[in-house]
Amino acid sequence: MRFIIMHKTNADWEAGAIPSAELIARVGALIGELAAANVLLGAEGLRASAHGVRLRFSGGTRTVVKGPFKGSNELPAGFSLLRTSTLDEAIEWASRHAAALGDVEIDVRPVTEAWDIGLIPKPKDVATQRWMALRKATPDSEAAVSPSPKQQAELARLIDETTRTGVHLATERMRPSARGRRYKNSKDGIRVIDGPFAESKELIAGYVTVSAAALDDAGRWAERYLADVEAEEVDLLELQAPLDLHP
Repeated sequence: MRFIIMHKTNADWEAGAIPSAELIARVGALIGELAAANVLLGAEGLRASAHGVRLRFSGGTRTVVKGPFKGSNELPAGFSLLRTSTLDEAIEWASRHAAALGDVEIDVRPVTEAWDIGLIPKPKDVATQRWMALRKATPDSEAAVSPSPKQQAELARLIDETTRTGVHLATERMRPSARGRRYKNSKDGIRVIDGPFAESKELIAGYVTVSAAALDDAGRWAERYLADVEAEEVDLLELQAPLDLHP
C-alpha cells in the first residue's frame, strides 16, 4: 500500500523563513532512513503561498486568487507535479484538469528546490520551475465517488500528452480521509485522530510518500516525521492506484 504524510505550514514558513541547518540535517537523515528501508517513494517541500495562486472553478468560470492566502478548505484529494517555464503555464494545465473534472479548487504553488534554501547555487541552465497543483477535497471525493469514465479518459489524455512534452511529472490521488489519521503535538504527547476529518485549515508545507503494509506501519513513520520536521500537525492518507493512462 502507498501513503502520503503531509505536514502543515506556519507563520514562519509563510513569511519565507529558511529552514535551519539542524532541521535540514534532521529531515535529510529521516529521508535517508526511509530510503534505506526501501519505503521512500517521494518527498517535496512547498514554497510560501505568496508565490502561488488559488484557482476556483464554478459553472465553467475560473477565479484566480493570487497568494498569499489563508487556509480554508485545505483537505487534499490529489495533486500533480508539473514543470513549466512560467506560473501561467502551470495555471493553464490546472485549468485543463478542472475542465475535465468540473467544479473544483486547485492551489498552484512552487516546489522548493535545493537552491531556494541555500543548499547549492541555482544552476545557470535551469529555465523551468516545478509546481504542485493541489486539488481540494469535495463531498464526492470524501464519499469515494470516482470520476466518470469520460472524465477519467479526459484526464488520462491530458496526463499522457503533457507527460510526453515534459510538463507533467507525477499525479497522486488520495483516498477519503475516513481511511486516514491526523497526528497532533500536544502537551501530553502525540494525539492521534482517526478520520474522517471535518476540516483542515492549515496549508500544506511538504510531504513524503511511502510504501507500507498497513496504516499502522505508515503511522510509525508519520510520528517520526512529525517530530523531525517540528510540525504541529501531520495528516496521513492512503493513496489510490496510479491513473491508468491507457484504459
